[in-house]
Amino acid sequence: MMIRYMATHPTVTLVESCTGLREIKQIHAQLLINGLLNDPYCLGQFVASIALNHQNNLAYSDQLLDQSHNPTVFALNSMIRAYSRSSTPQRGFQFYNRILQSNTPDNYTFTFLVRSCTQVSSSDAALAVHAAIIKHGSDSNRHVQSGLINMYAELGFLGSARKLFSEIREPDLVSQTAMVSACARCGEVDFAQNLFDEMPYRDPIAWNAMIAGYSQCGRSKEALDLFHLMQMDGAKVNEATMVSVLSACTHLGALDQGKWAHAYIERNKLQMTVTLGTALIDMYSKCGNMSKAMDVFWGMKERNVYTWSSAMGGLAMNGAGEKCLELFSLMKQDGIQPNEVTFISVLRGCCVVGLVEEGRKHFESMTQVYGLEPQLEHYGCMVDLYGRAGRLDDAFNFINNMPMKPHAGAWGALLHACKIHKNMELGELALRNIVELEAKNDGAYVLLSNIYADSKNWDGVSSIRHLMKAKGVRKVPGCSVIEVGGVVHEFFMGDKSHPRYGEIEVMLGEISRRLRLAGYVANTNPVLFDIEEEEKEDALCRHSEKVAIAFGLISLDEGVPIRIVKNLRVCGDCHDATKVISRVFNREIIVRDRNRFHHFKDGECSCKGFW
Repeated sequence: MMIRYMATHPTVTLVESCTGLREIKQIHAQLLINGLLNDPYCLGQFVASIALNHQNNLAYSDQLLDQSHNPTVFALNSMIRAYSRSSTPQRGFQFYNRILQSNTPDNYTFTFLVRSCTQVSSSDAALAVHAAIIKHGSDSNRHVQSGLINMYAELGFLGSARKLFSEIREPDLVSQTAMVSACARCGEVDFAQNLFDEMPYRDPIAWNAMIAGYSQCGRSKEALDLFHLMQMDGAKVNEATMVSVLSACTHLGALDQGKWAHAYIERNKLQMTVTLGTALIDMYSKCGNMSKAMDVFWGMKERNVYTWSSAMGGLAMNGAGEKCLELFSLMKQDGIQPNEVTFISVLRGCCVVGLVEEGRKHFESMTQVYGLEPQLEHYGCMVDLYGRAGRLDDAFNFINNMPMKPHAGAWGALLHACKIHKNMELGELALRNIVELEAKNDGAYVLLSNIYADSKNWDGVSSIRHLMKAKGVRKVPGCSVIEVGGVVHEFFMGDKSHPRYGEIEVMLGEISRRLRLAGYVANTNPVLFDIEEEEKEDALCRHSEKVAIAFGLISLDEGVPIRIVKNLRVCGDCHDATKVISRVFNREIIVRDRNRFHHFKDGECSCKGFW
């Protein structure tokens, strides 16, 4: 059957420039007066134009279509397409059923229907639509094929996506890009890279998919390398590209490259959308530059709840709890409704300044004022709030009264509090619960071992180490990252492979000398107790963050802050030593560990000893 798609009537084209329903109704009246809506094709164009250009008025499109006894496939396809972009994509299936009643679905029908399946995340619907595609002979259409590949990847069925791709005799750019995107999205970046390398032409979608894939799976350096290749290739960079690039900079703590990305956005006049602005705020926050993050925040013309929450979370993470709570008040004054993410930032803000009662009130307001159901992470924040304040019994009781099974995060927060307040008995209980949930949580074992070591309980330390060995738990090696001159350098404990390690070794010796002159005595308790004291100090001196600090001191100009990102929690000795280093070398040192930021300056740390 031949489907007739006509040029859009001039009056209907005015819908695109409408600012609201009132103007749409005026055009509707004009079409009625001129009798144009008696033509099903013109009616279909009018319905489609409203649906695709004015998502808020989809219900009006529905009403118009209900008045048509024989709607065109074009109009019904447009409704499926519009709903696939909405918060209720499942409604698109109603219009598919209407097509089946009086017409034959075409390739556009299935392209949009597959997108609806992806949004609905229903494997049953996906399989039913795929069967219908085969039945109606649309399975050879390239756009339908690429849509199916994306659909299966989004649902987590990468094997089905690969099978579909392998059955395409001569994959074109559309299907190749879809497969690269699917593999990258599912974490199969190496396979995706092989496909990508074989493509005779790579469009921006393929480049963006690869960069996003590397960024999302933590291979941030490769994401940035690929971005530079993308520029050399001349591919068009857009918002999606820069969001992934900023995410990679965020993960690495690569502030210089993040600043360069910001300058690139401004230089190329990319529109500062809410998404892009929020990504910039997140990048600056997690690189420890809250001043720049807030400059971006206040310079944005439009902000949504995620923008506000990101800025608040950054302030809390960087130790500015009071400012975080002030921003929350401003957000409410601005009429922005907080969501679950907002309250994670608010509770963390209360944590860093020890405002237990205020934190409790905010937690209760989630359900009582905003109708939000607290999630596991909110409960973890409350345990952390009580624990940091030394109210370990309240933290323990809070865990026991959770309406769901406590997660490892809640028990982990209690274990951290036990470390700070030296409560061995409760720490043992917390560890037992963590191990029950996550048998190979190396951080929990190490933390309890350190609690024992601080109490000189060497039998306890030995039992933890034997338990780790028996369960096959291996401590993740510490890794610290520092950016110098736009180049990211990684340091692991004991690794001497860096080309400037000789100079680093000399600086480590100078650091040790100045620390001793300043009266600093290393806390060697957590280090293996069966080696000599001098060896213990040497082992501590080789911790990855200290090596990174030494590299920063020999590589960065005086006055330039040393910024380090560590994959683990900073140990007690490194934390105390870094405070002294910041004073004796007169250097600001910013360390982002697994839990939070530490801003060391003049012998003090922003965390005030609670981390």
